[in-house]
Amino acid sequence: MSRASILGKVRTALHAPADDALRKGIVSERIAAPPIVAAPQRVAAPITDLAAGFKEELELQLATVEEVTNASQIPKVIAGYLSATNQPLRLRHGIDPRISNLDFPAVADFEVRTGPASPDDPAGLSYAFVGIAETGTMALLSGPENPVTLGFLPDTHIIIVPKNRIVPTYEDAFALLRLEIGAASMPRTLNLISGPSRTADIGGRIVIGAHGPRRLLTVIVSQL
Repeated sequence: MSRASILGKVRTALHAPADDALRKGIVSERIAAPPIVAAPQRVAAPITDLAAGFKEELELQLATVEEVTNASQIPKVIAGYLSATNQPLRLRHGIDPRISNLDFPAVADFEVRTGPASPDDPAGLSYAFVGIAETGTMALLSGPENPVTLGFLPDTHIIIVPKNRIVPTYEDAFALLRLEIGAASMPRTLNLISGPSRTADIGGRIVIGAHGPRRLLTVIVSQL
C-alpha cells in the first residue's frame, strides 16, 4: 500500500526500524502528556473576556457574529440573517439533538432538511465542539450529528457556539477533546474554521468562496 511504502521510506531515511521500541515509547509519552505551552497574553489573563475576543477575531476574518441569550432565539436570528443577505429561508443540518430541538417551524416559511449537504443547499447549520478565542476559530467534529459537507457545499455556513465552550487556545481545545472524547472514539476529522472560505493563490488576490462557503454566520448562545 502507498501509505506503508511512504512510511517505509521515511524510516529508511531515519535509520529507524518499524519495531523501534525507543521511538514508540517517546511517541506514547508525548501523546499521554502533551507539552504545555504559554498562551498569548491577549487570552491568558484571568479577566479576559474570551467571548469578546473570539467575536473580534472572527469579524476581522469577514464572518458575521450574533449573540443570543438562549437557544430559542436562534431560529429567528438565522432567518433574519438569511433574509438580510437575500437568501432563501432554507437550510440543512445533521442529527445533533441540540439543533434538531430548535423551533424552526415557529418561523414562517422556513424549510429545514436533515442529513449531509447537497449541492443545491443554500445554507448549512453546524454545532461547534468549541470556539477558540486566540484566533476566532471553531472546532467542528465530523459525524452524522454535524456532517462535514455542511461546511463545504452550501454557500452559507452557520455555526452555533455555546458561550461557555469558548476556550483561550488551540491547546485548550485539544485538551478538552482528549478529555471528553478520548482516544478510542476520536472523530474521523476535526475541522477548524475561522471565517468564510478564501484563497490568495492566484495573483495574490483574495477570492472569497474559493473552496467552500462565501458567508459565515456564528451564533454565540449564552444558555442552552
